[in-house]
Amino acid sequence: MNSTLARCEENVIHEEQVQAAQANLISGLEATYLSAVFQALSDPTRLRLISALSGGELCVCDLAAVLGMTQSAVSHQLRLLRNLQVVRHRKAGRIVYYALEDEHVRLLFQMGLEHIRHPNGDEAEGGAA
Repeated sequence: MNSTLARCEENVIHEEQVQAAQANLISGLEATYLSAVFQALSDPTRLRLISALSGGELCVCDLAAVLGMTQSAVSHQLRLLRNLQVVRHRKAGRIVYYALEDEHVRLLFQMGLEHIRHPNGDEAEGGAA
């Protein structure tokens, strides 16, 4: 990438745009928490768990069967997602069921999936991605 494209050639501050951007700027604490959620979502196994749970509640045994993993490995990943309030759990006797925490998680997953499935301009023109 040409370095002149990445920065201004003139130092001009656009006060209205700066103020509008500052009004939209999240706090450092929010950025830290959101970063942790996105970091958790950056793991392919955890994304596959979310994908499986996007259809509804499943027990750990079923999730292990769906993903072809051990219950222990699935539980480890689910614990991390639960700590970040991405999934919730409930016990029914000796069986533990998991579900997505709320509609926001499903929408976040769905929007990310739509984004990667959406063709970019290069592909539409027959170019390589």
